[in-house]
Amino acid sequence: MNDMCSDIGYKSINHYGEELCGDHIDIIENEDYDSTIIVLADGLGSGVKASILSTLTSKIISTMMAEGLPLEDCVTTIAGTLPICSVRGVAYSTFTILHIKNNTVAELIEYDNPQTIMLRDGVNYDYTRNEMVIGGKKIYHAEIDLQENDVFVLMSDGCPHAGIGTAFNFGWKRSDIVGFMEAVNAGGYTAKTLATMLVDECNKLYGNRPGDDTTSCVVKIRKRVPMNLLFGPPSNRDDCNRMMNLFFSKEGKHIVCGGTTSTIAARYLGKPLKASLKFERSDVPPIAEIEGVDLVTEGVITINKVLQYAKDYLADNTSYEQWGFKRDGASLICRLLFEEATDINFYVGRAVNPAHQNPDLPINFNIKMNLVEELSQCLLDMGKRVKVSYF
Repeated sequence: MNDMCSDIGYKSINHYGEELCGDHIDIIENEDYDSTIIVLADGLGSGVKASILSTLTSKIISTMMAEGLPLEDCVTTIAGTLPICSVRGVAYSTFTILHIKNNTVAELIEYDNPQTIMLRDGVNYDYTRNEMVIGGKKIYHAEIDLQENDVFVLMSDGCPHAGIGTAFNFGWKRSDIVGFMEAVNAGGYTAKTLATMLVDECNKLYGNRPGDDTTSCVVKIRKRVPMNLLFGPPSNRDDCNRMMNLFFSKEGKHIVCGGTTSTIAARYLGKPLKASLKFERSDVPPIAEIEGVDLVTEGVITINKVLQYAKDYLADNTSYEQWGFKRDGASLICRLLFEEATDINFYVGRAVNPAHQNPDLPINFNIKMNLVEELSQCLLDMGKRVKVSYF
């Protein structure tokens, strides 16, 4: 296994007035073969029918490909499985498949969706596509050797259709979308944030009344980056040195959360703990500094705020403008965990904080443990590798 990984993020908006999205994305990871299959399907029309068509398509294709079946069988199965539209007399869902193998090779298969945009070294890269006909359908196929920082932008036709009849006469041209993605990609954003930026821009061009289901899925090839977070002192005081030895011996940046925890870390390192009284925001306590530690924050309140941001990140990512630029402890942790880290090690102390035993306070031991479990799950859902060690 190499030190590369795939950062995957996506966002969809529904056709105006529809409850369901007619686009669907399915992602299957096969750790045995170090393989990831991403399918973006766009069902015919919009609403319930389109949602069923796209969901069926993406589930069938991703499952069959994950089992190693050839593309011909997948397309033939789709053609024979999807129901016929009673209005148009046709049954299909367009799709784009990105099959990443060992994070070194990408197989790209496209049927009637807008051509995938690929950025290499920050600019548009014209990869070679071969045309093939399967079951009477024209399919485009490409195989690309990957490099670090390659970016793939998969999209449904709601993206190039954005602005038709309003901002633009003939929609948002692919060349314009390429220029937009080159510009925002220069900011070093995560795949999720890039997908959010593209779909939000489409929504603006639609005047916030999308004329089509609009979906973007962004995949970034990047190196693995380890990160370590220490949260709470151990239940047994005799374990302090063992916990600190393990924590500081790990490769990557180090985050220490909690007043008592930071005091123990400072004593272990033999460095002073410099507290700050500057409140960057009213609902998050100030940060501190210890030489040899990348970030020192308060504990439960800060981690709870990080968890709120993590849940939003996995949903609509509307809070990015808050945590993406501010300097409070929660925002700084979010940038480290969400944007930089790929492999995260939690070192969680089970000691009970006497200050949290006041029945008038909303914080207790169980809440602290639940915060760790929920945040770990959110990070896993982001595609991170997470390991939690309790002391």
